[in-house]
Amino acid sequence: MDLRRYIDALRHELALAAATGGDDARELAERLTAPLESAARLALLDALSEAAAEITRDLAPGSVDLRLRNREPSFVVTPPPADPWTDQSAAPPPPGPAPVPTPGEDEATVRISLRLPEHLKNRVEQAATRAGVSINTWLIRAATAAADSDTGRPATGSATSGGQRYTGWVR
Repeated sequence: MDLRRYIDALRHELALAAATGGDDARELAERLTAPLESAARLALLDALSEAAAEITRDLAPGSVDLRLRNREPSFVVTPPPADPWTDQSAAPPPPGPAPVPTPGEDEATVRISLRLPEHLKNRVEQAATRAGVSINTWLIRAATAAADSDTGRPATGSATSGGQRYTGWVR
């Protein structure tokens, strides 16, 4: 990324502003442009670095790095790793994330209580963080994917007098 055009634009704006103040102001502006160039370059690099950090937070576990080469910044994007739960060699690529219904759409939103072992809860929290979504959104996507896939059916199921109860593993 070439910062020169941004610095030149700033220099041009300073010259225009100084021209309205007369010859003394124009001379002062010309003397200030050299030190101003270094300060402007540093401020732009700080802004780009902050933007890369913000994008990295949203892209986690992927990342965006800002690198400086020959006084010019460049970005290096590292995409998130493949999902460790899917066997990429045996299965076709999974469909994109299922949309999460929002209140007011066709479906009503209901609340359920889900009890998880502590170690599984921690893994769900980590997976949601890696996906960059809330735990609720991650669980909705996981449940939708499991319900929509043939391999996501519960291992065993039995009807009880109080309704249906399913036990097994969800992938």
